[in-house]
This record gives sequence, structure tokens and C-alpha cells, in this order.
Amino acid sequence: MTAVSAAPPQTAPLARERTDRIFDLACLWIPAAALLLFFVYPIGMMGYRSLLLPDGSLGFSNFAQIIGSRSFLKALVNSLTMGLVTTAVTVGLGLLLAFALHRCRIWLRIVLLGAISLPVIAPSLVQGLGLIFLLGRNGLINKTFGMQIEIYGFWGLLIANTLYALPQAAMIIGAALRNADARLFEAAEVMGATGWRRFIDLTLPNIRFGLLSATFVVFTVTITDFGNAAVIGGDYTVLAIEIYNQVIGQMNLNLGAVVGMLLLLPTVLAFYFERLATQRQFGTQSELAVPYRPDRDPWRDGIVGTLAWLVALAPVTVVGVVVYASFMRLWPYRLDFTFRHYDIKLAGGYDPLWISIGISAAAAGFGTIFLLFLGVALKRLGGPAARAIYFVSMLPAAVPGLVLGLAYVFAFNQPGTPLILLYGSAVLLAMCNFYHYHTQGFATMTTGLRQIPPALEEAATCIGASAWAVLRDVYIPYTLPTLISVFFFLFMSSMVTLSAVIFLVTPSLMLAAVTVMRLDEAGFTAQAAAFSTAIMLVVTAALLMARGTLWLAQRRIRLPAEA
Repeated sequence: MTAVSAAPPQTAPLARERTDRIFDLACLWIPAAALLLFFVYPIGMMGYRSLLLPDGSLGFSNFAQIIGSRSFLKALVNSLTMGLVTTAVTVGLGLLLAFALHRCRIWLRIVLLGAISLPVIAPSLVQGLGLIFLLGRNGLINKTFGMQIEIYGFWGLLIANTLYALPQAAMIIGAALRNADARLFEAAEVMGATGWRRFIDLTLPNIRFGLLSATFVVFTVTITDFGNAAVIGGDYTVLAIEIYNQVIGQMNLNLGAVVGMLLLLPTVLAFYFERLATQRQFGTQSELAVPYRPDRDPWRDGIVGTLAWLVALAPVTVVGVVVYASFMRLWPYRLDFTFRHYDIKLAGGYDPLWISIGISAAAAGFGTIFLLFLGVALKRLGGPAARAIYFVSMLPAAVPGLVLGLAYVFAFNQPGTPLILLYGSAVLLAMCNFYHYHTQGFATMTTGLRQIPPALEEAATCIGASAWAVLRDVYIPYTLPTLISVFFFLFMSSMVTLSAVIFLVTPSLMLAAVTVMRLDEAGFTAQAAAFSTAIMLVVTAALLMARGTLWLAQRRIRLPAEA
């Protein structure tokens, strides 16, 4: 860490306090103004457009028209059914995987963790694409065994959504399992409780809030997903597809806004209960708790480990078959190796991939800076305004990407206003990607800033360091691993997102995930697989860079401390 630069002795304390105050307010209000412009204002405009009637007046006729339509009711019932069934299956499998990872001693634990995390590095529609390669009408299994499995519709979407949401469920439940106090389990074992009784009486009650949190997250992810529903949903229409049809298919923007507002209701409720469950989960953790270290148990480890590996084979197979098919000449008839599908000249070739990399890097760069300034300002300042901005900063997680992208259309496609200059630009795409994942980055940043010892900041201030010097010499060095994590999280998330940008891309400004969907819609499935593989390579490279940079940053912090 660099030494704190003391202010010149001749600097008047009052002048320095005034300068520091201006600096803190700038750190607070610049990101806050961007938050208002690129999140609050678009959502407000979408609410306004949902009430705007054809004659220019305001009313609820659009809501009555949508709620009374058969297509909406069918999509609503389908979405709720899909959300509930997927949540039940995913949370059950997530519990199995998390238990295997954190309460058993299994072989190749890191490999298992990497296997179930594979869907995170791919656009959401890759799950649907992989299932089509395996179980579609021309799928490998149907052709090899002469079967007639129909993968399009409910069952295909259920499998695709489960695979997509499984990593998040496993991570949330795993975090809850890690917080257990080993002393409780040791006491129960001494009293003669069997492993099953400890699981029922201690493990499940201890992680109940983690299970609730995973339930609401999986439900939200499922009910708002667009990619898998577009690729493998078939006739099983869900709300995300209904919005797309209203806006792109029928150009009914106001009715699309109504569906978007209605889709907000379950996601906002799920977000509220998820936050509540998360606070309860970590609020019950004791500072004196002893971390749980599982002992070797051949029966438990063998059975749970085998089941976990069977589950992990599903994402490996589905994602792996997409990569494999991208190198086959004619799937599934001529399985000889070729690079021909990577010679993509349709839809602008690889231009969308490079555009995605540039926009994702921009979103990650200024997003990390905005979040750092906002987190520092909220840490240093108090008052009602700071608390209100903190509350608004947590809200983007409750807004589905499809709804946020549609809200941007209403907010920035306004001829005659300066905002029209942003519409169709790379800046708007980058801002949409950033605010889609704003809450996760903000929560990570504020958690990292809380780890800074208050005495360090007080010591720097006492020797006359300005607010800028404290930021440069204390906050940034101490939070360097957090800054790196937030940057790469925003970059990788932006690379694979589809729903948030589907309404904002233009023919001259196409993004990689949208290109995969366009290629698949046009029947170029092998090229879609090749493009998906290219996206996964970029995200994997970013993940490796993140690991390497984090290792270097943590080593840089440890060395002075050990000296």
C-alpha cells in the first residue's frame, strides 16, 4: 500500500473541510444523478406509457385490455406454473449440490464446482440450444435411437431453466451452509444423534433463510428469462415472450408497457422477500461461530457425491454438446471435424462479438468507478438523502432485464429531446448493461468498503490527508480485490446478457448474444453454436484474468503486512 500523502501544512483546515465536503457530495450526486437518469426515469416513463391511451388521455383501459385477453392469461398461468415447478426442482438439486460441496469430502470438488458453474459463462439460450442438439427433432438421441422425443414446450423449458438457475441456487445455499456453527453439530454427535437426525434437526433449520433466498432468486430468474423461452419454449408462451410479441411483433408499445408493469409485481415481491431472507440468514450468525469441517464418511460421501456428479453431468453435457456440434460438419448426420461453422459471414460476422467486448469493458470500467464513488460517499456521509440513494441503488435487482430494456425505449426514443442522441448508441447499451447488474455490484462494493478498518481512515484524516488522498491511498488499495471482482463481474455479465438489450440493438450495433438468437431463428444452428462457443471463450478468458489479477492484488496486500 502506498503511504498516505499529508496535506501541505499551510492549508487552512476550514478550506480543506469545505473542499472535502464538495468532493464527498460530488462522489454522491454524480452516480446518483446517473442512477436517476438511467434507472428511475426509464421505469417512470414505462409506467406513464402503460397508462397512456390512444386519445392521449391517461387511464387503466390498457390494463383492462391486457388482463382480459386470453393470450395474456395463458402466458401468466404458464409463467407462474413454470416458475413454481422450476423453483421446486432447482432448489432441491441446489441443496444436493451445496451439501456435497460443503458438508461432504468428495473427490474433485473444484471440478464439480466448475461443472455446475458452466451456465454462468454462457448466454441463457445456450441451454435451450444444447437441448435441441440432443433431443430436438434432428437431435443426436432421437436420430441414434429412433425416438420421437418432443423437447419444445414445457419440459424442454423446464430443463433449460433449471440448468440456467442451478448455479445461483447452489451458491446461495452453499453460503448458508458455510455459516453453520460446528459446535452445535459436535454437541449433537456427542449426544448420539445420527447423521440424518443432524440434517433434519440442525442443518435444515439453520439454512432455512438461505433456502428461502434461493427460492425467490430462482423464481425471479425463471419468470423473467427470455433466451430459453425464445429458443425452446415452442407454443408454451410465457410473459417474457408476450412482451416481445407485443413490442416487436405487433408494435403495441403501450400494451407491452402494461405487460412489463405486471411482470414487475411478482419480481418486486420476490426481491423483497429475498432481501428479507438474506438479512435474517446473516443476521443470525454468531461472531464466535466455529466453521464446520466435515469428517470423512464413506457412505454419506459416496452416495451424495455420486448423486451430485450425476446432476453436474447435465450442464456439462448440454453446454459441451453445443461446443462439440460447432465443430461437426452436419449435425447429427456427418460428425466429421471442421472449422467451417466458425467462418461466419452472416449478421456482420464477428463484428457483434468485438462490439460486445468493447461495450462490456466500458460498462465494467465506468460502472466500477461509479460504484466506488457511490460506496465511499455513502460510507462518509449520512442523512436522509444518502439513505434514500442507498435504497434506490438496491432496486435494479427487482427489475427484469427485458423490462429495463423496454423502459429504455420509452425513455430515450423521444424525438425532439436531447435524449434521442443516446438512442441506438453504444453508450446507452453500456448503461443498460450496467444498471441491469447494478445491485449485485453495489452490494459487493459496499461489503468490501466495510472491511476497511475505521482507525486507518481516522489516522489519515488526522495527519491532514484530504478526502481525495484518503480515497487514493486508503480506500482504493484496501478494496483493490473488490474493485477487480466488480469489474470482471460486470464485464462477464454484460457479455452474456440477452434480455436487457434485445430492444436496444440496431442492425449496425448488434451484440453477440443477440446474434446467437438471430442465427438460430434463421436456421443456422451450427453457426449459432460456433458463435456461442466464441462468447464462452471470451468469458472464460476474462474469468482466468480475474483469478490471476485477484491473486496478484491479494499478494500485493499481504506482502507489506508480512514485512
